[in-house]
Amino acid sequence: MDRMEVLKALAHPVRVEFLEWMKEPERHFADQAHPLSMGVCANQFEKRCGLSQSTVSAHLATLEKAGLVRINRVGQWAFYHRDEDKITAFLEELRSTL
Repeated sequence: MDRMEVLKALAHPVRVEFLEWMKEPERHFADQAHPLSMGVCANQFEKRCGLSQSTVSAHLATLEKAGLVRINRVGQWAFYHRDEDKITAFLEELRSTL
């Protein structure tokens, strides 16, 4: 995991908000048609934040590139999960180096 890549990803408040929402998907995405065990569908972020599909996709791609989320693709749909192991590893590294 590239620490600077993660810090850049966390520098935007919308991306931090996405991670916060994914931490409690039952609370924030209860109306999703697909089971939340599949992850949060990309269009749910669009509905919740009101940003365009391309902007939401760019934010999610940044989080994926940083290793903070994983994607589960099912047909034309993309479902997102937090990568808890990588988030924990990043926090531990940050704690030990700063």
